[in-house]
Amino acid sequence: MSRRKTAAKRDILPDARFGNVTVEKFIRHMMVDGKKSVSTKIVYTALETVKTKSGEDALEVFLKALENVKPLVEVKSRRVGGSTYQVPTEVNANRSEALAMRWVIAAARSRNGHSMGEKLASEILDAYANTGAAFKKKEDTHRMADANKAFSHFRW
Repeated sequence: MSRRKTAAKRDILPDARFGNVTVEKFIRHMMVDGKKSVSTKIVYTALETVKTKSGEDALEVFLKALENVKPLVEVKSRRVGGSTYQVPTEVNANRSEALAMRWVIAAARSRNGHSMGEKLASEILDAYANTGAAFKKKEDTHRMADANKAFSHFRW
């Protein structure tokens, strides 16, 4: 960690199609090698597919899917004495949102499918229905935190 002053948070402008900051953050998370136009095309294609498959508003489905995947607690390693403990800690809102996006993208990339847009759309629909790999990752994280509840007094 830097001992100097921390960097100021940058304001993110909303995306062009939906006017939503969360969609823009997701597009930026999706981006590989600085190719934002490719990432934007993939995300918008996925949201169009979500709209046709679910029959509901794509933005609402997307936001609800992210909300379903956001973790409330996580475990962090703490070294106390000679041993390392997995200490459950609460996750702040920004990190929770970033983890949810990262998990949805990773789960979509690991899926079998034709295009990234289709894989992302099916992962978003699964997260919306509280199923899928990203939701399972959240459940596993919560389960691990619950199992290590005895070490929560090591938090500082």
